[in-house]
Amino acid sequence: MGTARAGDGTVIYYETWGRGEPLLLISGLATDLRIWACQRLVFGRRFRCIALDNRGSGRSGKPDGPYTLEQMAADAVAVLDAEGVGRAHVLGHSMGSYIAQMMAVEHPDRLRSLTLAGTACRHQPWRLDMLARWQETAHNHGVHAWARRAFPYLLGPRTAWTFGLFINLLWPIILQQPAHAFESQIQALIGAPDCERGRLSGVSVPTLVVAGSKDTLTTPADAAEVVSIIPGARLVTLKGAGHGLMLEAAPDFNAAVLDFLADVTSTAGHQVAASG
Repeated sequence: MGTARAGDGTVIYYETWGRGEPLLLISGLATDLRIWACQRLVFGRRFRCIALDNRGSGRSGKPDGPYTLEQMAADAVAVLDAEGVGRAHVLGHSMGSYIAQMMAVEHPDRLRSLTLAGTACRHQPWRLDMLARWQETAHNHGVHAWARRAFPYLLGPRTAWTFGLFINLLWPIILQQPAHAFESQIQALIGAPDCERGRLSGVSVPTLVVAGSKDTLTTPADAAEVVSIIPGARLVTLKGAGHGLMLEAAPDFNAAVLDFLADVTSTAGHQVAASG
């Protein structure tokens, strides 16, 4: 475990485990690094994993907002700096995938590859309206009230029978976030300009997009749009999974990410050998 200090002085908490090439893990709205519980051991066998709590979440600082995606991407870079890492494979989920996209366009020299899970690249009016309603719910009734409203969007229908398992995992993570920090993270999403969509066409690192076929928050169509914009990006769709795909379909998710990263590493090794 460790901490990094962001440009505005906010303390960003992170944990490391495993060995190998560095893999940065960025979680989504209202969650913290514990969301990677189903990836921890599997990824740690092959990679030096670095997982952070975004500002406003977990054990990181929770300054008054609003926050911005640019600011949160800079926080992630500060974590890499604190660990002495120049370039890393970057994996982000949901809001974390938007932060990862921002890293790719603002700090391209810090990425070896990019994996985006539960992602989109532009605002949809219905999603903006929903985020605004979520913000209002958290402000007026608390984050626990938002969590009850949001859960239908976070899990696919095939996991309904194991709902108790997921709520036991997620509830403590979500409920510890104060309302002002949740609202600040929402503002980072609402305030993100659609112009980032155009900038994604300049992403040059190998890119994987992982989507759940039953994701109603960031839909398969959103994922396909991201793939159509980033040159050479590949798409893996996990059948029956919803937005919480790395929990709902952990074996398939882990296999897709590890296969992709193995290809990236192998290709880079061949290129080095050829240049030598």
